[in-house]
Amino acid sequence: RESDHRAWTPVSYTVTRQNATVQGLTEGKAYFFRIAAENIIGMGPFTETTKEIVIRDPITVPDRPEDLEVKAVTKNSVTLTWNPPKYNGGSDITMYVLESRLIGKEKFHRVTKEKMLDRKFTVEGLKEGDTYEYRVSACNIVGQGKPSFCTKPITCKDEIAPPSLDLDFRDKLIVRVGEAFSLTGRYSGKPTPKVTWLKDDIVVKEDDRTKIKTTPATLCLGILKSVREDSGKYCVTVENSTGSRKGFCQVNVVDRPSPPVGPVIFDEVHKDHMVVSWKPPLDDGGSEITNYIIEKKDAHRDLWMPVTSATVKTTCKIPKLLEGREYQIRIYAENLYGISDPLISDEMKAKDRFRVPDAPEQPIIKDVTKDSAVVVWNKPYDGGKPITNYIVEKKETMATRWVRVTKDPIFPSTQFKVPDLLEGCQYEFRVSAENEIGVGDPSPPSKPIFARDPIAKPSPPVNPEAVDKTKNSVDLSWQPPRHDGNGKIIGYLVEYQKVGDEEWKKANLTADSCPETKYKVTGLTEGLTYKFRVKAANAAGESEPAYVPDPVEVKDRLEPPELILDANMAREQHVKAGDTLRLSAVIKGVPFPKVSWKKEDHEVSPKADIEVTGVGSKLEIRNTVHEDGGIYSLTVENPAGSKTVSVKVIVLDKPGPPRNLQISEVRSDSCYITWMEPEDDGGSVITNYVVERKDVASPQWVAISSSSKKRSHMAKYLMEGTQYLFRVAAENQFGRGPYVETLKPIKAIDPLHPPGPPKNLHHVDVDKTEVSLVWNRPDRDGGAEITGYLVEYQEDGADEWTKFQTVPMLDCVVTGL
Repeated sequence: RESDHRAWTPVSYTVTRQNATVQGLTEGKAYFFRIAAENIIGMGPFTETTKEIVIRDPITVPDRPEDLEVKAVTKNSVTLTWNPPKYNGGSDITMYVLESRLIGKEKFHRVTKEKMLDRKFTVEGLKEGDTYEYRVSACNIVGQGKPSFCTKPITCKDEIAPPSLDLDFRDKLIVRVGEAFSLTGRYSGKPTPKVTWLKDDIVVKEDDRTKIKTTPATLCLGILKSVREDSGKYCVTVENSTGSRKGFCQVNVVDRPSPPVGPVIFDEVHKDHMVVSWKPPLDDGGSEITNYIIEKKDAHRDLWMPVTSATVKTTCKIPKLLEGREYQIRIYAENLYGISDPLISDEMKAKDRFRVPDAPEQPIIKDVTKDSAVVVWNKPYDGGKPITNYIVEKKETMATRWVRVTKDPIFPSTQFKVPDLLEGCQYEFRVSAENEIGVGDPSPPSKPIFARDPIAKPSPPVNPEAVDKTKNSVDLSWQPPRHDGNGKIIGYLVEYQKVGDEEWKKANLTADSCPETKYKVTGLTEGLTYKFRVKAANAAGESEPAYVPDPVEVKDRLEPPELILDANMAREQHVKAGDTLRLSAVIKGVPFPKVSWKKEDHEVSPKADIEVTGVGSKLEIRNTVHEDGGIYSLTVENPAGSKTVSVKVIVLDKPGPPRNLQISEVRSDSCYITWMEPEDDGGSVITNYVVERKDVASPQWVAISSSSKKRSHMAKYLMEGTQYLFRVAAENQFGRGPYVETLKPIKAIDPLHPPGPPKNLHHVDVDKTEVSLVWNRPDRDGGAEITGYLVEYQEDGADEWTKFQTVPMLDCVVTGL
């Protein structure tokens, strides 16, 4: 029960041990407990705790303190810090006990007798050079806990630490002109470092606006009422004997820009607008120029009118001006931080300062032809604005009206080829220049010229040579002359001279009869030697002659035959029956060889078309049949030799009929069919045979096998007594060949044999000239009904039997004995 209640609350009725755990209690409350024993008779008296029990976790001494560290060491003191224990034992820490041990001694001694709750302590009054180790314990109301882990041995001497630097400013700082700014931070190091401030690598010195303040732990550079010149890269250096640290800050002191740089230049002045330009400010205020503001003012009025406030270009068109008025322009530069003072221009009157171009000088005419001429002129003064076009005009000398030669612009060239002149007419030409202001005056007219081609005789033809010859002709070839004399070459004149003669004879009478650069000179005498020459001709006349270098002896040029085979003249040529067979070859040789085609050393089939041209020969057979196959040969022959090539041609067709069809082993329901392969397999392997039968009374053939690869077949399922015809055909990949058929029908019956001998022959009566005989049927009838019995007799002692007669029954009376 709770100490302030009277009612008892049962905890458990089933405890058989001598202990129990009571759960569900409230921390901080006081409770009484009682217990009674029980057996099968009943429950005994309760025994009660003598005093109340307060519910709380059990209290122990604290754990050892954590993270004992040495923070500073000098030659006569050591500064230590630590953290509280992870668990205080269930009771608040009342104090800490710090102990030290001189290295070499065994015992730890308490450092201070005062009660110490701070977790930092400086041990003073130590001897320089001594080495100590330290530990600390925590105490609560229960007592002193375990000591912390010992520090490493610490020797008393002045400590060295490299500088550290902790800055309060970033890499970049933007400050408005007139504002103050400061760069601050903290530093440390042993021995105490020296602090130095630099700006753009120059030491910063204090003055009325610049203040430097340095304490043992902090540093500060302050600048009052900043100006643009305070912009730069600031650097603070913290340095002692162990090293140095640096911090940087790019300070940009920004302001509105300075005015644009003048003077204002008037690039263009017109009666209603001007184009002005200027240079950017020398100082953009530390921020890029975002805008120029341009205003205009009538020079005799005080009101400035806005032109534009949205341009970053350093040029501007000033529109809407009144002709003859004088104007001033002022320009402001603007950045993020303000607008500059203005740049004001001089006064400028709104009037056109430019005019049309001057007239060019008299043009010169060159390269005249029957339908064109080239006009050349010099560039005139452009009137202050660039020339954009030239206008060329023409007129016939006797006419009065000038006509433009083209509507297309002519610029920047100062010459133009005038087309479409009329041959024989006389022309003059003049030129005008144009700029954006307008078209200037025309030049003086050129000297008159007539439209006609200037023609001279051509130069001689180039490289004439004899390229071929026969016993009565020579083929010449050459190249056109290098110069045609500005006239069309109308043809060539070819001349020849027999060696030893002085006279040159014409091979062709007129030049236009030989328009090409080759000619065949005919009518020459075999065995003689000739010289040749060629002249070119145009409307102005004939050129000087060009000579074939060496005399030419007129005779047939011999070259042995040569055959260049086409793809269809390979060693073996396959062609399907019904397709066209083509064999061809290119033939060379001088004189051109005689051509002959053979098949198996015989003349080729009359249905073959043979064609011979000056370069080759072709043999063609349409609708080929199997018989067209064989070895074809092509022979070419001239006085220099002969050449023969052969090709094996296989005409692929259906096979021929099988041979030697035989029927054997005839039964009432089957027979055996055999045959031999066809003499001709059609040029392809026989793949199978087709076997068919036909009842003689039926018009229809019935297939009994269509895939047999053997040359025999058992025909089954015949109807007994029916007469049948059989036929067989062979098949290859090109189709089925003709059938071979049995010559006469086969009847489906079992084969017949002679019957067996009659049985039990004996006589039943005898007379002096006759005997009555009886007998029984034989055991076998031979496969057919017995039609009769042949009765014979023999006289005792004789060799031959004598026929009596054939009887149908099983008895007979032999008479005439």
